Amino acid sequence: MLSAELKSQIQGAYSRFLEAKGLKPRYGQRLMIAEVAKVLGTIKSNDEGHRDGEPAVVAIEAGTGTGKTVAYSLAVIPTAKAAGKRLVIATATVALQEQIVHKDLPDLMRNSGLNFSFALAKGRGRYLCLSKLDALLQEGEAQSATAQLFADEGFRIDVDEQSQKLFTRMVEKLAGNRWDGDRDSWPEELADADWARLTTDHSQCTNRHCPNFQQCAFYKAREGMTKVDVIVTNHDMVLADLALGGGAVLPDPRETLYVFDEGHHLPDKAIGHFAHFTRLRSTADWLGQVEKNLTKLLAQNPLPGDLGRLIEQVPELARELRTQQQFMFTACEQLADFRAGEDMEGRERPRHRFEGGLVPEHLRELGIELKKGFAKLTDVFTRLAELLKEAMDGEAGVGIASHQAEEWYPLFGSLLSRAQGNWELWTAFTVEDPEDSPPMARWLTLAESGAAFDIEVNASPILAAETLRRNLWNVAYGALVTSATLTALNSFDRFRMRAGLPKAAVTAVVPSPFHHAEAGVLRVPDLKADPRDATAHTAAIVRDLPQLVDGPRGTLVLFSSRKQMQDVFDGLDREWRKRVLIQGNLSKQETLNKHKARVDDGEPSVLFGLASFAEGVDLPGAYCEHVVIAKIPFAVPDDPVEAALAEWIEARGGNPFMEIAVPDASLRLVQACGRLLRTEADRGIITLLDRRVVTQRYGKAILNALPPFRREIA
Repeated sequence: MLSAELKSQIQGAYSRFLEAKGLKPRYGQRLMIAEVAKVLGTIKSNDEGHRDGEPAVVAIEAGTGTGKTVAYSLAVIPTAKAAGKRLVIATATVALQEQIVHKDLPDLMRNSGLNFSFALAKGRGRYLCLSKLDALLQEGEAQSATAQLFADEGFRIDVDEQSQKLFTRMVEKLAGNRWDGDRDSWPEELADADWARLTTDHSQCTNRHCPNFQQCAFYKAREGMTKVDVIVTNHDMVLADLALGGGAVLPDPRETLYVFDEGHHLPDKAIGHFAHFTRLRSTADWLGQVEKNLTKLLAQNPLPGDLGRLIEQVPELARELRTQQQFMFTACEQLADFRAGEDMEGRERPRHRFEGGLVPEHLRELGIELKKGFAKLTDVFTRLAELLKEAMDGEAGVGIASHQAEEWYPLFGSLLSRAQGNWELWTAFTVEDPEDSPPMARWLTLAESGAAFDIEVNASPILAAETLRRNLWNVAYGALVTSATLTALNSFDRFRMRAGLPKAAVTAVVPSPFHHAEAGVLRVPDLKADPRDATAHTAAIVRDLPQLVDGPRGTLVLFSSRKQMQDVFDGLDREWRKRVLIQGNLSKQETLNKHKARVDDGEPSVLFGLASFAEGVDLPGAYCEHVVIAKIPFAVPDDPVEAALAEWIEARGGNPFMEIAVPDASLRLVQACGRLLRTEADRGIITLLDRRVVTQRYGKAILNALPPFRREIA
């Protein structure tokens, strides 16, 4: 039971917040605060302060406009402090992270009376590496000679005049304390190619051996995290920390309360975190380069002792592996029947999937040889990295000066990282799946590689349930998962299955303050065309779209296929096409900015978009008064992970269409409908150009799971 003291503290903070802001309490918000406090505020601890008993997990679906961030912060911050725990708030997108850090938490501190400190935790790749900046500005001869050998590893040191000016400005701002080395706080947009030269990763960082360690932007930020009550980060960083055993970068999970905002992304993020791939041709080219580079390095630097002996092993290992890569390429090329297809973002992805995750025996044998070869290469690079660390510590007998070891360590760290990535892929590709567990999905993808083509080998888990259960729910002190879309077909079953929620997890839906029936209309016109007949359906959309969207200033038209989106655009009258902005011609942000500018100028503007425009796009008021959805967004039928999951469910006697395809499509449709009402003042229309919601048996369930708009069904 919640202690009277904690209950009073939470209620008092909420009352003060509402009063200071001149707001009225929202029913959904109050309900969410109560549900969170009831589960996370009543956790029992053992003598060591760790959770005693069943995992404490609560999953809450809170509709748009509920004020989720305020609700969970008011409930969890006092709860975490009372229990002596740290709070980690993790989001799926940078936009929400920044909103929480720069807007929501400062607002809460000013107005609730709660006293807490907070910081934003980002990955190393968001911060400048001072050593790389130094190398780029100095272009020293010694550095240049070694780095030039590893140009393909991202160690280019040639600097043009424009880059020189940029790097000099960075040094000046750092020296004057006018920049903290964080990419996101640099005043202008930085091109990915420029930034890649300025940052580093775990494998390349020399840590305390670095001459710039005391001034390192990443370690300064990380040090600040150890002293705060609330850490805001992203799902990927939490998953990376858990993969290292927990407590490596973020606090120990046993001492942490977690909030996963945008939590419907968590299962897919976890799958992505343990998915592996490699490209056969480009890896063979890389191995050839490694052989050439290290042969040249040995010729330039005769090395005594273990260091020399280890480096001498690499060219031969790389040569053998390169030959095996070429055998694998030929075998895959002969075997694969690449079928054209798109992913959910409409990118062309010709694939060959191994049904049931079963790889033909001759391919598996080749994969096992590659696994063995990359295991040897990884061992050699690991030992080399250890020796270079010893040299950086000034230990005698390594055969290399500490300053040279500092220069070489990032280069060999990068080689180690790539070798290890290949070893992980071939391990996952060839491992025998346990009988009682879901298999790995395994497939080949045809990829472009300059003038030639490449074959990408992929292996991915199909469910993250066991991983999340083992590494997160069972270990954490407590956790809240929240989103506007956690249920599918009005049930948490889909999310429970995909996220591996513990049996004891509490689930709740709290209502949105929006009055959907007053604010919006859901129309399902009769196009006289079946969406399963792509040609007829596209022709019908081309014919009817201009009449359907005649009127509102801002319209969003969502497609499930890039081909259909392009075909509709091409089929429209040239004059009408002028009002359309189509996803892919500009960056997402530029497209949205251009759309808003047109609407601000009183012009009609129509956005054509795919899956990424159906979620996380915020177009309030006149920017989006009409959402047109071309068809029910069923998953791309040849998505390898979903297809392997469907096979597994069918093999266990289930119905994959009703258990996966329909709930997933329902969830995506709800997300798409969520683009219409962004504030309580918004009004508009949703038009669904797919009558399967009224003609098919499953359609009623999908229709009833949508927000309760007024309906006009032809």
